[in-house]
Amino acid sequence: MDSNSDSYDASKIVVLEGPQGIRKRPGMYIGSTGAAGVLHLLYEVIDNAVDEAAAGYCKHIHIHITQDPDADIAEVTDDGRGIPVGMMEKYGKSALEVIMTTIHKGAKFNSDVYKVSGGLHGVGLTVVNALSVYTDVTVRRNGHVYRQSFSKGLPTSQLQTLGDTSETGTTITFKPDKEVFSVQTFDSALLKERLRYTAFLNPGLHITLSDDRFGAHEEETFVSESGILDFIKFINEGSTPVSGVISAKKKEGDTIVEFAMQYVDSYDEKIEPFVNNIRTGEGGTHLSGFHAAVTRSILSYIEKNKLQKSQLKLTGEDAKEGLTAVLSVLMQNPEFEGQTKEKLGNTTIKSIVEGVTYAFLSRYFEEHPSEARAIASKVISAASARESARKAREMARKKSIFDSTVLPGKLADCILDDPERTELFIVEGNSAGGSSKQGRDKNIQAILPLRGKILNVEKASDERIFDNAEIKTMITAFGTGIRETFNPDNIRYKKIIIMTDADVDGSHIRTLLLTFFYRYMRKIIEQGYVYAAIPPLYKVTKGKNVYYCYSDDELESKRKELVDLDGLQRYKGLGEMNEDQLWETTMNPANRKLKKITIRDAQRAEELFKILMGTDVLQRRKFLHEHAEQVKSLDV
Repeated sequence: MDSNSDSYDASKIVVLEGPQGIRKRPGMYIGSTGAAGVLHLLYEVIDNAVDEAAAGYCKHIHIHITQDPDADIAEVTDDGRGIPVGMMEKYGKSALEVIMTTIHKGAKFNSDVYKVSGGLHGVGLTVVNALSVYTDVTVRRNGHVYRQSFSKGLPTSQLQTLGDTSETGTTITFKPDKEVFSVQTFDSALLKERLRYTAFLNPGLHITLSDDRFGAHEEETFVSESGILDFIKFINEGSTPVSGVISAKKKEGDTIVEFAMQYVDSYDEKIEPFVNNIRTGEGGTHLSGFHAAVTRSILSYIEKNKLQKSQLKLTGEDAKEGLTAVLSVLMQNPEFEGQTKEKLGNTTIKSIVEGVTYAFLSRYFEEHPSEARAIASKVISAASARESARKAREMARKKSIFDSTVLPGKLADCILDDPERTELFIVEGNSAGGSSKQGRDKNIQAILPLRGKILNVEKASDERIFDNAEIKTMITAFGTGIRETFNPDNIRYKKIIIMTDADVDGSHIRTLLLTFFYRYMRKIIEQGYVYAAIPPLYKVTKGKNVYYCYSDDELESKRKELVDLDGLQRYKGLGEMNEDQLWETTMNPANRKLKKITIRDAQRAEELFKILMGTDVLQRRKFLHEHAEQVKSLDV
């Protein structure tokens, strides 16, 4: 028996109250202490302003980001009602101080104040305060301007009255704490994406982002007048429509269900689900209800009008193919799974969404027969393609293409077989493949050279995809299987690193690979297994010293530092490096630079590829015209 067991008594129980508990276990509240976590703090502040807009009191939100040497600083201003500042006798503090320092409190629990809101746990601003070096709050309310400051969850000043004003609203300024976060910067691309869809979900709300980082001032305003109809157009930019945009909005008791949907000439489904303006990336009961209603209404129409001539059974997966939709639910007391609100759990909402959606679509299809038949034709075609693909995969499995334990001959495998430690480099070309095989750490690094560009899966059928030699080689090397047999738990390497040349062809190959992963192996991206290697652009020599620069800015900085260079080499491809250089700059875990690919990276790559390689010539011409001036280098 452990000799310390007798010392386990009441004196060993530790109570962490309020900000202390948040700082001790921040992951419980924001999910991560990396880049996603620091951005989550900003989302919490913005969501409070958006809740004011949803309640009808806020028309403008302004986010201003500046930069300190050690962390970014965010300031969020809204013209809502302003956080209450009156005294709460029970606590002997102002309402503002209670909101900023006490968990499980706030007006979100009172449906008379907020009919619906994104915040439900009463911890949002307390978390921001607890995990920030400082938080300053300015309130414009009751004809006065009030201010109070905080640090790491505790007040550092009393509530002050600064003067008079005719305006209302709240300004919150905070700086993430580097003691908590490994990254203290706000990802501007993800932030803009969040603000864009927030504007779509709140028609008429003006959201302005000002960014004064990186030595320049950037400003962009997000606003939508047509709401989720604009959202659908944005998502489907570059796609060929099969149907018009179908939209509906209905109040059912205390719940408002709104959706817009359109079928396009595509093989995948894109649905953006929201609850109280919060994106539920993992779906939930509202999305289950929507899927069920769409499938039931379409299949019922096909059966009723005898449009399906074969005996092939149609499924929900067939109804999803080519479907783009935005689903927005406004409801009281949503039950999210976790503070980060990725999935809705309320069981009753499924039947509400399903009932509203099915009733509307059934009536719509009867009133718009030509559009209904176009959608039905798309679904029937999807079923036929699915059946053809199934037969092709059965033949493939009989030949042990994907399930074979025999690894492809071009794969230079590593010695260890522990997926947690091993990594696979997908390398462009045989020349770079040879150098990387010679320079790698054979214990943990496997090399798979690709011959040129893989198949464009944008418009290819499953038969063509599964018959492509390069794709078959990748699937076999990964060990995950594909389609029905796909299982990410069987993956042989938990780091799959795309290593391509730093030129136009390299970017093209990387985009092709990401499009394939996004369409057919999405889970390996979601689970964080896919990376992009960042090779150097330049080799600089000064005397006997060698330096590598990964960007034009780094090169310019190195020029200024060294004054005169003895040698400068611009790498056009990985094949120009010998094995020692490739190892030292791009493959050595101690020195290399890797970018982890997120699901948004892959989705953006797939959308860009659709514009550049799809069938819409006008859309491609428009994109090239708008972005021509951004081209810094072009291979000819």
